[in-house]
Amino acid sequence: MTKKNVVIGFMGTQLDSGQGAGRWEKWRPTISLVQHEDTLIDRLELLYATKYEALAQTLVRDIANVSPDTTVNLIPTDVGNPWDFGEMYGVLYDWARSYRFDPDREQYWAHITTGTHVAQICMFLMVESRFIPGLLLQTAPPKKQERGNPGSYTLIDLDLSRYDVLAQRFSQAHAEALEFLKSGIPTRNKRFNALIEEIERVAVRSEAPILLTGPTGAGKSHLARRMYELKKSRHRVQGDFVEVNCATLRGDGAASTLFGHKKGAFTGAATDRAGLLRTAHEGVLFLDEIGELGLDEQAMLLKAVEEKRFLPMGSDREVSSDFQLIAGTNRDLRIDVAQGRFREDLFARINLWAYTLPGLAQRPEDIEPNVDHLLARATAEVGQAVRFNAEAKSRYLQFARSNQALWSGNFRDLSASVTRMATLADGGRISTDLVDAEIQRLQWLWQPAEQAQVHDVDLDVLLPADVADKLDLFDRLQLEAVVRVCRESQTLSDAGRRLFNQSRTQRSVVNDADRLRKYLLKYALTWDGICSPSGAQ
Repeated sequence: MTKKNVVIGFMGTQLDSGQGAGRWEKWRPTISLVQHEDTLIDRLELLYATKYEALAQTLVRDIANVSPDTTVNLIPTDVGNPWDFGEMYGVLYDWARSYRFDPDREQYWAHITTGTHVAQICMFLMVESRFIPGLLLQTAPPKKQERGNPGSYTLIDLDLSRYDVLAQRFSQAHAEALEFLKSGIPTRNKRFNALIEEIERVAVRSEAPILLTGPTGAGKSHLARRMYELKKSRHRVQGDFVEVNCATLRGDGAASTLFGHKKGAFTGAATDRAGLLRTAHEGVLFLDEIGELGLDEQAMLLKAVEEKRFLPMGSDREVSSDFQLIAGTNRDLRIDVAQGRFREDLFARINLWAYTLPGLAQRPEDIEPNVDHLLARATAEVGQAVRFNAEAKSRYLQFARSNQALWSGNFRDLSASVTRMATLADGGRISTDLVDAEIQRLQWLWQPAEQAQVHDVDLDVLLPADVADKLDLFDRLQLEAVVRVCRESQTLSDAGRRLFNQSRTQRSVVNDADRLRKYLLKYALTWDGICSPSGAQ
């Protein structure tokens, strides 16, 4: 399908002007656009100041006379001072953001011959930053003036990497892109913010593979989708975002899912299958846990990335797909390469842009803004405002940032934690009791299985028979909880501080270890007796 030619430009108040029949004797840049017999301009988006309405209408009539098939859209763009860079860029920026570009059916040329020098610079910047997804168009008069000679034109394809963006509004767009990649969360971790800063530039400018590493739940999949959506908004991709977890692919199904197959390629292949690589054509393919791919699939993927061509299973004809690859893994692929589990050539190909996302425990300063973000989301889901009371939030954040908070599931753990508290919050208020219960739940969750067994408390084994028989249920439950805290603590003093963290502030003499020792002695127990391997049943 041949794409339509769409020109975007400013009306030249001097170069495009002229009255009477004599105007056809001069070269007028905007009119010259439609006078080339070998190039049809299907549509002209003409920006003009309304005080030159008469000239604009003359141009519309003249274009209709020369090229009846060209549609002209007049766009009023009044600015107080056409030589003010910020004002001119703002007008053009606002128009471009609201315009419905369709790169699949149309190709766009930004005419930079007319308008003030400031207007031309602003048009250049809009094309460079991809807010106008097209080429620059420069027109020139003929060497010898003669009626009907349109002169010449040149299309300029910018190499975006060679130019610095100077516009203030583009800086604003850059900040908006960073906020978008971070889902609007005002993160504070310097390392993470610097990483997102670079990823934003790479996402907009590069089509090379990107490798995201980091622990499970660190946000690789979420970031990959955000990168795709940012690229889509800048017209860098036209296709879909296609995601697959390679850990779910096994045997013939792996190659079939990724590369497709022909009918009869293997048992069960009843029909042709396109495969995810072709589904991702002109879009982004996110292969999560890429280290789980088999060596055969790795070889096929390398060819597809390098040559944009591959062979579906059971086919003797190659197919093509032009996609950008984003790969994710929680493994160190360098080790896999050294041990022969991952192809060295594929690793080299996908390692051009490699970023390691830190886990939540490595970003303690980002926990609070993420909690606020998750609470706002929970508010929308439960249909009522959900908030911590001041003491509850302080207690939760103190635990969340401490060494006790492992966050082994990273943001999945945090999201689940906030969801639980928001759901259980009566009247939308998260109390200290809810926080304390949630902290216990998280500690249990992160407790390894072997430690969980150690921390199980059997008082009938620990206590002398005459003491165990006389315990009320209340005392039994309390003592079990105290013993469990002791086994989770490194020292007697540490356990005492945890058990008496509130009442200790009201005492003039603080000796948590002594208080705990005396409590245990009431039941004929000692620290060593309950915490030693022989005492931990």
